Amino acid sequence: MIRKLKYAALMIPAAVMALLCGCGLWRPIEPMFEDRVVELPPDATGTTTPETTTETTTTTDVYTPDADEDLREMVASMTLRERIGQLLLVSCSDEFSAKYAAEQGAGGLCLFAPPFQWKTADEVRTMTESFQSGANIPLLISVDEEGGTVNRVSLNGNLRETPFESPRALNEQGGLKRIENDTKEKAKFLLDLGINVNLAPVCDVPEAEGNFIYPRSYSTDAKETAEYIRTVIGVMNEEHLGSCLKHFPGYGGSSDTHYGMAWDKRELDMFEKNDFLPFKAGVEEGADSVMVSHNIVECMDPDRPASLSPDVHKILREELLFRGVIISDDLGMGAISSFTHQKNPAATAIIAGNDMICYSDFDGAVEAITEAIETYKLKIQQVDDSVLRILAWKRELGLI
Repeated sequence: MIRKLKYAALMIPAAVMALLCGCGLWRPIEPMFEDRVVELPPDATGTTTPETTTETTTTTDVYTPDADEDLREMVASMTLRERIGQLLLVSCSDEFSAKYAAEQGAGGLCLFAPPFQWKTADEVRTMTESFQSGANIPLLISVDEEGGTVNRVSLNGNLRETPFESPRALNEQGGLKRIENDTKEKAKFLLDLGINVNLAPVCDVPEAEGNFIYPRSYSTDAKETAEYIRTVIGVMNEEHLGSCLKHFPGYGGSSDTHYGMAWDKRELDMFEKNDFLPFKAGVEEGADSVMVSHNIVECMDPDRPASLSPDVHKILREELLFRGVIISDDLGMGAISSFTHQKNPAATAIIAGNDMICYSDFDGAVEAITEAIETYKLKIQQVDDSVLRILAWKRELGLI
């Protein structure tokens, strides 16, 4: 059944949940390094709504997580460090770093191709089960399996005879029906290996064939892309595979932010009539998460990359009415490194409105976010709201 409303209580018995995720339910632990006592000022627990000049059309209700009382009690029982850990989707190029992040309390893992290389399906299952067994709160285990130029798992010939094809190629073969069948196959493939989130589909609408994002996109037509997104999200929801719309607010003709900063000088009207359409379709269909890009979109915030901009996050919440989990694109990418002059961007990204940050530096991120709370730059209520959204997502996927 397609999930039209996000984060209603999911209804899988606890015993089945434990079998699905290969580990027990959440259990309090002694942190591997001592939690610092944080004394908060009187207003530090207030609701955090970004203060920006962007005009919006809705109320701040979109900032209130949909969560049952038991999830709220779970958050209340967690230490500060456990809460901060849930905000991290740790990007990992090897098993050791993934295992470390899991044991240290990360909310999730983003696995690149090397951990899967040469392994058999049984060996991959053993690996993902070991990550889950080391975690105290079940993990979101994610990959970028977009198809075409971006695959992590199906590149391994031991796991699939050929890598998954691009959305464009699938469309040429059989339209949306071919897309639907491919999405079902991919969901079953990933879930069978212990992967519960695919960081897909790509919602970006390129302006021309020569654009960086073109090979990863479905179409240069926003309405066609919106229908594609509806199809993919509908199937992923039916299969209970976590989804992620990316890269908000849309790459368009921007250059590759893996290697440096990109600027988008288009007017807001262009985004509202074009780039936002696939994201709106995905939100309406019940997408779990949205990933925010690193390009500077001057009509929304001329001074900051989208991933670090409260203005951009406010648009996503208040204009697109997205109530799920917002994830930053990988903060280790060149655009962010150059913008921050190599300084740790973790706290800035959370303050901007990301619920989770994709980043390889787990310890550095924990330290930066903790310091932001201690110095009153980040309100604990914002952290708690993000953790509630993340736990609600995990519950919907049957992990807790």
